[in-house]
Amino acid sequence: MLLTDRLKEYKVLLASKSPRRRQLLEGCGIEFEVAEGREAEENYPPELAAAEVPQYLAELKGEAWADVLGERELLITADTVVIAGGQILGKPATREEAVRMLRLLSGAEHEVVTGVSLRTRDRRRSFSCSSKVVFRVISDEEIEYYVDNFRPYDKAGAYGIQEWIGYVAISGIEGSFYNVMGLPVQRLWVELDKFV
Repeated sequence: MLLTDRLKEYKVLLASKSPRRRQLLEGCGIEFEVAEGREAEENYPPELAAAEVPQYLAELKGEAWADVLGERELLITADTVVIAGGQILGKPATREEAVRMLRLLSGAEHEVVTGVSLRTRDRRRSFSCSSKVVFRVISDEEIEYYVDNFRPYDKAGAYGIQEWIGYVAISGIEGSFYNVMGLPVQRLWVELDKFV
């Protein structure tokens, strides 16, 4: 039986404010509702390796819902980080921070890691997915145009691969494109298939 049919036995919940994650999950044909109203402090142990942070945070977000999940509810949580030069680039708080991040990414390769956690009332399965992205050298004028017109303040690393900057500045990608958008849907499908 196809996964989408088996998932009809569950109320699938996506705990994410990201419109991109919603779009990607819809693209898989999975029926779901957006779960809102519970937040987790996005703190992680300082000794945790950068590539392990997204899965840790995805699990933390799932924990915030653990005590309220119904018997046939399946919760999906996720977190994405950009890692450049060994440091995590989160969501920029200001224009200056977004410009600084994009200057750091210009002409270099970086890693995008998304952690995902699947949870029911009594079970959990988590995984992470990594993609490598290469930017050509981008000018300050291009960086400022992108930041001023696309306002990437809700995006890790200050950019969205599906936006203008992805079209004109990304010269290569190794791994899942959708992972860079924020949800590695192919891997999610495989993991859900094992989970249910």
